[in-house]
Amino acid sequence: MDAAKTVEALSALAHEHRLAIFRMLVERGPNGLAAGIIAERLDIAPSSLTFHLQHLLRAGLLTQRRMSRQLVYAADFEAMSALVGFLTENCCACGPADCVPLTEAPAQTRKAVS
Repeated sequence: MDAAKTVEALSALAHEHRLAIFRMLVERGPNGLAAGIIAERLDIAPSSLTFHLQHLLRAGLLTQRRMSRQLVYAADFEAMSALVGFLTENCCACGPADCVPLTEAPAQTRKAVS
């Protein structure tokens, strides 16, 4: 993923509703969810949901397929992996010890980072 696509993806995720939609679809897995179910679960008006889903689609973070009369959306896991890969591409340039995830770091290190 290049810098421009990364900025577009991060911009799409930088909204409370779009982030909630994306997280829900990541949880759901490759089967995704119909738009109506997403709207109901997140209590978002269908017109607003359409706007947010289109934004995520344009950023390449979702896939869309038609099942009968419903549109089903799913997280694009390849795009998500590319985004995380781009963000962590140079993570270990200072050495592997600097790349320990916060969940594995000692408690005092986590406090210093916060």
